[in-house]
Amino acid sequence: MKKIQMVDLKGQYNQIKDVVNPSIQEVIETTSFINGPKVHEFQKHLEQYHNVKHVIPCANGTDALQIAMMGLGLKPGDEVITADFTFAATVEVIALLNLTPVLVDVNPDDFNINIEAIKKAITPKTKAIVPVHLFGQCANMEAIMDIAKAHNLFVIEDNAQAIGATYTYKDGTKAKAGTIGHVSSTSFFPSKNLGCYGDGGAIFTNDDDLAHIIRGIVNHGMYKRYHHDVVGVNSRLDSIQAAVLDAKLPYLDSYNRARQTAAKKYNEAFKGVENIITPVTVNNCDGICDACDCHVFHQYTLKLKGVDRDALVKHLNAHDIPCGVYYPIPLHRQKAYADSRYNESDFKVTNQLIKEVISLPMHTELDDEQIEYITSTLKNFING
Repeated sequence: MKKIQMVDLKGQYNQIKDVVNPSIQEVIETTSFINGPKVHEFQKHLEQYHNVKHVIPCANGTDALQIAMMGLGLKPGDEVITADFTFAATVEVIALLNLTPVLVDVNPDDFNINIEAIKKAITPKTKAIVPVHLFGQCANMEAIMDIAKAHNLFVIEDNAQAIGATYTYKDGTKAKAGTIGHVSSTSFFPSKNLGCYGDGGAIFTNDDDLAHIIRGIVNHGMYKRYHHDVVGVNSRLDSIQAAVLDAKLPYLDSYNRARQTAAKKYNEAFKGVENIITPVTVNNCDGICDACDCHVFHQYTLKLKGVDRDALVKHLNAHDIPCGVYYPIPLHRQKAYADSRYNESDFKVTNQLIKEVISLPMHTELDDEQIEYITSTLKNFING
């Protein structure tokens, strides 16, 4: 059996190196390292894939979130509502811009931001909502957009973990994750469903004026060399990373299907195990059918009931099975983001999830032998 990886980037590379290597070599030979043709080609292809008017590549996913907020003209003191149960980058950029982060609880089933908690958190200072499409599945965007419209708020989708996922509205129409809000951000960190070989990110929007502002921000505020029209940053996707991403983009749907297939096999193996709750999908979709892409399984995350998680992690590691706990400490308890406004009673779900969740290896190269070994090892621990 091959060594089990949490994410098998080398295995994936070996499958596509005949496509990736020439793309990288082309950039090196042309020496167009910054804003070269490969960046513009990738931008165009990503716009076509998402059916979105504007993709603005940038240096990483965290920058993408920050630049999106800068483009919207949010001011110090403006409140931005986001989920408590997520990676720190989401709230980090809010704080960096001297905005006021307002953390709210999530749903116990799909781990995404809770709609009623959003409504409760809105004040006259609220200017934006940042739903995080956690682990590969969209938040309830229809409800979020209705709230935003009613209160004249911006919606910034954090789509770092769900690129390629599809959101289905109540009337059956569909849209790609990251194309529903006023603006969205994504990350091309190597472990993402579409990852480069370094850092990279992008901002999506259908708003022409906003896209124009953001294009200036990512390039020192310049639209014309040495003419700085807006306050900007230096955040550009380099051409080598764009070449890698453009070579991998045609494989994204097949990569996501491979993750869905692995998730289905995990689910089947854990069926009937009382101490394990497998991932829940929304929109009357099982998330792992042939025609469904509502969940693209950036992570495969279980909830454990009555199981010593720390002991389980040691057991899996002892059997050469990597695993992860995303996320062990909620944002409202992090020293950097602690706030006297927060009450523990407002985070009942998050405070429970941090004790229960565990993520198993999930990537495009998982095979049946590895999945059987992972699941049997885990079940043997639970069954004693």
